[in-house]
Amino acid sequence: MFNPSREQVREFFLTTWREYRAGRAPAGLQATALPILIEHPEYHALLEDPETARLGQWGPEDGQGHPFLHLSMHLAIEEQRAIDQPAGVQRLWEQLAARYGDAHRATHEVMECLGTMLWEAQRNGRAPDAQAYLACLQRRLRP
Repeated sequence: MFNPSREQVREFFLTTWREYRAGRAPAGLQATALPILIEHPEYHALLEDPETARLGQWGPEDGQGHPFLHLSMHLAIEEQRAIDQPAGVQRLWEQLAARYGDAHRATHEVMECLGTMLWEAQRNGRAPDAQAYLACLQRRLRP
């Protein structure tokens, strides 16, 4: 399983942004990441300041989300959707997108469930529970 370091994750997003700003076409995973970066203008100034981005510390006590965690979760969800793993995640995302009329909001709904699943797995010292993740998504579709 691919397990990049904190530095590698940050450098990936910084490189993707730098290449985009230089007018170079994204390749590979950068092609998936670039639209995510573009749709998050709140992070553009940070991406333009690599030193701050590389050294930054963000925690709940700061009252703001961790930009690289947020971007990474977007990327993870896009990868899950692309291969429909866990099975059914793509269909549930499509239903959320239709319900809200907004793909970005649908991804944020999925992100809430993904974050909960990962937090519970870590807290309990267990593997992530795909069925609990899908059940959370199904609950988000209920009125």
